[in-house]
Amino acid sequence: MRGAVWSYFLAQGFCFSSWASRIPDVKAAFAIEDVFYWGLILFLIPVGKFVAIPLAGYLVSRLGSRTMVQISVTGYALSLFAIGAVPSIYALGACLFSFGVFWNLCDISLNTQGIVIERIYGRTIMASFHGGWSLAACLGALLGFVMIIYNVTPFAHFLISALIIIGIVLLGRNYLQEDRLQPYDQVEQSKKTHETPALLSFIRKPEILLIQFGVAGLFGLIVESAMFDWSGLYFESVLQMPKSLQIGFLVFMIMMTAGRFLANWAYQKLGKQRVLQWAGSFIFVGFFTTSLWGNAFEPIALKVLINSFGFMLVGLGISCVVPTIYSLVGAKSHTPIGIALSILSSISFIGSLVAPLLIGAVSKAFDMAQAYLVIGVLGLCILLMATFCQAFREGNSPR
Repeated sequence: MRGAVWSYFLAQGFCFSSWASRIPDVKAAFAIEDVFYWGLILFLIPVGKFVAIPLAGYLVSRLGSRTMVQISVTGYALSLFAIGAVPSIYALGACLFSFGVFWNLCDISLNTQGIVIERIYGRTIMASFHGGWSLAACLGALLGFVMIIYNVTPFAHFLISALIIIGIVLLGRNYLQEDRLQPYDQVEQSKKTHETPALLSFIRKPEILLIQFGVAGLFGLIVESAMFDWSGLYFESVLQMPKSLQIGFLVFMIMMTAGRFLANWAYQKLGKQRVLQWAGSFIFVGFFTTSLWGNAFEPIALKVLINSFGFMLVGLGISCVVPTIYSLVGAKSHTPIGIALSILSSISFIGSLVAPLLIGAVSKAFDMAQAYLVIGVLGLCILLMATFCQAFREGNSPR
């Protein structure tokens, strides 16, 4: 069971990194020079994610995460293939919107499956699932780097990736678990007894801790978007590195993967609150290192070293923010899983909406280094929230 869910996290991470590793090539294929205009196009991904939030909560509650995992991961792979096949910028926008919709469906359904398995185990294993995502994303970034070096087109690259992902879906589907909680059934039962529907009551008055987790997740998703969608362009445009040295995304993913596999050990040694405090600190220092000193020296080797170090810190920091928040939701929230994750997503995914516009606007007004400086402040915000918000403290939290 754990291996099957882990393999689906692998599939999602591999799909994502296949796209992220080729963003500069897709941008070049459509001859888009204006950074803000490209930010508007990328904005369609988080728009799709945001639009899918109520749909994801309903479908996971109605059909169960077991069914939705298979549908969403397959749709995610097909959307990736379509991105590499479209002939026009308008079709690209439609495919990016679809990519965002299936991305969010994957997030909600997969994390619901992960929480179900974590409850079966009786201990924290969520970080290992997200570690699988990062491992596949790292391998996908490495494959993308090889594809770039050998001038393989995004079309061929995305076709190969989609076939691999669909193969994983077919191999693991029999081992997925039915949800132990069916919030939709609870809603239907409450209607029959003329009570206030549980789903509506949770949405109208969500737990305080879900709001706090959602805001921290919002900051985390802005950071992730800054690295996922813009790290390749940072090495290309700001640092003006040749293709053979555009390793920012790869370095970031390696450290993100390592951090997620170390997270369970860190929880035992430090506790989840202290882990989040360190995570915010690493994000803050990493972005400031890259923004302030990444382009301050002429030798290209020194540029690569300084920026790689900054990206490593950011990768290590952001690695445990999202899995820690999901694990805290599973451990502390009294709201049914599917609904809790939908409420959390409703807040945190605003970060995905904000990120491309924020980075694009600041980059246009100043430059991308200044945009990364602004994003680095969010690491400090995560540190302060983990320190002072009651939901992150060890023990019980307010409802």
